[in-house]
Amino acid sequence: MKTLKSIALGFILLTVFSAAKASSKPAAVLTKDYVINTYIDAISHGKTAGLKDVFDPFAKFSLRRGDKVINYTKAEMLTAMQANHDVEQNCTIATSEMESNYNSSVVKVDMKYSGFVRSNYVTITNTDKGWKITNIYSEFK
Repeated sequence: MKTLKSIALGFILLTVFSAAKASSKPAAVLTKDYVINTYIDAISHGKTAGLKDVFDPFAKFSLRRGDKVINYTKAEMLTAMQANHDVEQNCTIATSEMESNYNSSVVKVDMKYSGFVRSNYVTITNTDKGWKITNIYSEFK
């Protein structure tokens, strides 16, 4: 009987600790600020740690070049950003929240270089796994 109680207690403790560590990235970490800051660190400083977690699996990336709009998938965008790992951009960053509600937000991220400005319109959505980037539209001015 004593052995059965010990086994049951061990099983309960194992279950409790396993449940506590089940999530590798808790939704509480994926706040709006965390997502935007992770994206900015990637595009301006080449810091790609955690970038894969902030993109929605079906995120869409669009880049306007002249009259042409080029679309990228999440995998293509991650590959491009990984290629620029630890590359420091020579620009200043300015952000402004264009629109926001409980479920989504559009944040404008301007990258100001000496001769032009790249504006990124980042749409983030509140998902069941925290805030995620669902769309990025970039244009050059």
